Amino acid sequence: MRMKALVSAVVLAVALFAGACSERADAQTQTRVSTPPAAATEGAPYVLKGTQVWSVPDPVSGRQYEVFVNLPADYEAHPERRYPVLYVTDADYAFPVIRSIARRVNLDGPVLEDFILVGLSYARGDSGADSRRRDYTPTPNGPNKGVHGQGAAYQAYLKAQVLPFVEGRFRADPARRVLLGHSYGGLLGAQILLTDPTLFHGYVLGSPSFWYDRRHVMKMEAAYAGTHRDLPAEVFMYVGGFETVGPGPRQNRTNDLVGDMAAFERVLKSRHYSGLHVQSVVLDGEDHLTVAPVGFTRALMAVLPAKSPAGA
Repeated sequence: MRMKALVSAVVLAVALFAGACSERADAQTQTRVSTPPAAATEGAPYVLKGTQVWSVPDPVSGRQYEVFVNLPADYEAHPERRYPVLYVTDADYAFPVIRSIARRVNLDGPVLEDFILVGLSYARGDSGADSRRRDYTPTPNGPNKGVHGQGAAYQAYLKAQVLPFVEGRFRADPARRVLLGHSYGGLLGAQILLTDPTLFHGYVLGSPSFWYDRRHVMKMEAAYAGTHRDLPAEVFMYVGGFETVGPGPRQNRTNDLVGDMAAFERVLKSRHYSGLHVQSVVLDGEDHLTVAPVGFTRALMAVLPAKSPAGA
């Protein structure tokens, strides 16, 4: 009898324990289910509202690229309107910065014309350094390890894939394309300017790496001038005042970007091209890393100023 009572007590205890566990599990399940959906977004990555990301691969190289797109605030309200497009290299950095600058500058009234902003990404799977040294340079004679000199192939990709994609999907004005590039991106802009100038209407060459391969860009300029009588383009260049050779902690050790920009502007103007408009600015107190936001702002105001009201 004692044994039966002991067994019964054990069975009852096990049943009670199992029931308690089941109730605890049910309570936990109820807690998970009743958690507000908004809690799942806590800690999620910040997203630039209103922006778009589109895959635009290069069928020739097989590389996967993306374009980032930001449309003007009044884009939907004016379906009859076409907009200028600003294409920016190094999109990972430049796209959000330029987007913010454009919004900020126009807070108290139109200073800049409304435009479509398109960011040109690095190749998927590549580091920024690898992608830009390959895609933004004109010759393989680069200063570092890695692949250089495929700028012509990247230029062909822009012409055959990116521009048709943007102009086929959005109300972009093909007569008002502007390319903005900084450093190697500025070098790429100069390459396109001197080989296929009408691909873009305007070119912003920011702190351009004209030193690359013993100033190869000057050879490209001479080659263009030898076979052309006009260069139809609007060119704006900027560089930081510290981007010279000197002993200062923010100065360069070998490359004089200020002098190179001045020399490039001087030779362009000496050609007396009727269709070319060139302007430049040296931004005091800025070096190669700090100059970009200030240079972007000055460039936007130069190449995409707000239109004056009719009759003003």
